[in-house]
Amino acid sequence: MRDLIVAAAVFGSLPFILRSPWIGILVWSWLGYMNPHRLAWGFAAEMPFALIVALTTFVAIMMSKEKKQILWTRETKLLLVFTLWMLLTTIFSMYPYLAWEQWDKVWRIMLMTFVTIMLINSRERVYWLVVVIALSLAFYGVKGGIFVLRGGSAHNVVGPPGSFISDRNSIGLAMIMTVPLIWYVRMYTKVEWLKFPLLLATALTAVSIIGTHSRGALIGILAMGFFFFLKARNRLNLFLITVPVVVIVLNVMPQEWFSRMHTIESYEEDASAQGRLYAWGNAIELASMRFLGGGFRALAAWGGTDAHSNWFGVLGEHGWVGLAMFVLLHVYGWRTATEIIRLTKSDAELAWAQDLAKMVQVSLIGYMSAGSFLGMQYFDLFYHLVILMTITAHLVRTELAKRAPAQLRRSLPMDGPHYGGPSLAAKAD
Repeated sequence: MRDLIVAAAVFGSLPFILRSPWIGILVWSWLGYMNPHRLAWGFAAEMPFALIVALTTFVAIMMSKEKKQILWTRETKLLLVFTLWMLLTTIFSMYPYLAWEQWDKVWRIMLMTFVTIMLINSRERVYWLVVVIALSLAFYGVKGGIFVLRGGSAHNVVGPPGSFISDRNSIGLAMIMTVPLIWYVRMYTKVEWLKFPLLLATALTAVSIIGTHSRGALIGILAMGFFFFLKARNRLNLFLITVPVVVIVLNVMPQEWFSRMHTIESYEEDASAQGRLYAWGNAIELASMRFLGGGFRALAAWGGTDAHSNWFGVLGEHGWVGLAMFVLLHVYGWRTATEIIRLTKSDAELAWAQDLAKMVQVSLIGYMSAGSFLGMQYFDLFYHLVILMTITAHLVRTELAKRAPAQLRRSLPMDGPHYGGPSLAAKAD
């Protein structure tokens, strides 16, 4: 039955994608984040639904008369160069049979990221993309939270099998990044009765993160939570869900969980923590030996273990140059979000963009902190968040240029390397 439901949903969406290509991005994101086919037990589990949706989207793009363009900003240019660099490190990888297999996954993520930039070009489309991403991952947050509360706290919350987020560490990081996105969806939903279920989903997702028993996820949720309180507009509601979550953790989680989390302080005596330090040392050594790094999955084959860190994973696989570009993507994404917040300050009509930028920054804090101890450097959501900021910044600047182009030209530099061309204000004139 699950197979039929998933197949019906995917194939039923194809006519809508052919009529409106941007819906293809929503369906592709749903498949990529929720992995509904991985929850089936028959033919749907191995059917290439994502490929079918992607090909349909490309056909729809060619048929559509809607204007399509890629925003060539500092983020998108860097992302393209980073993708080409990863191709180069794959060509010269230490273990080609492993590298090409991973490249086959990564290039598809990057391609659809650029297609997203092309098709998600309005406030409405940005919102619905955030909705799809947030609810797709919130499914596992709610499911995992209920599992913990019903007596499963002694076991690990895990993600869909055969996916990027199958193990406890990966699903923990994904849910950390999802919490602020659920909050944003709740803020801007027009259906009043959905606000409480979304608030409950936020709380259950937080419980689910704890239920992964991942120490990296604990560090990530603490860092994300602190920054969340700084950035959230309605801190009372946030406080109202934080207190029950803390009480639940203290009363539901077994002693084994507390003992495991306590090893964060005594990492010198913990074999897993020592293994991470060993892996990080391998990454530095490999990058120092080879300018291009070892290529995808080289660390596991060469050193016997993955890097267990976004930063060291990129370093070992793509060298110091690759790491520099990866770090710059974080910096650019963060700075663009900050720029959006500055441009929309005290602007009620653009409050949606300011709130989104704040929640993306909260999500990025979770990704950077938890990702320092978990290897998720090719997770789609990070790249989606960066380009969402690129798209939102473009929408904000376009709207401000329409209102007061002359004033905007004087106060806001819109030329230069960031936006790569004539200013929007100039075009508005």
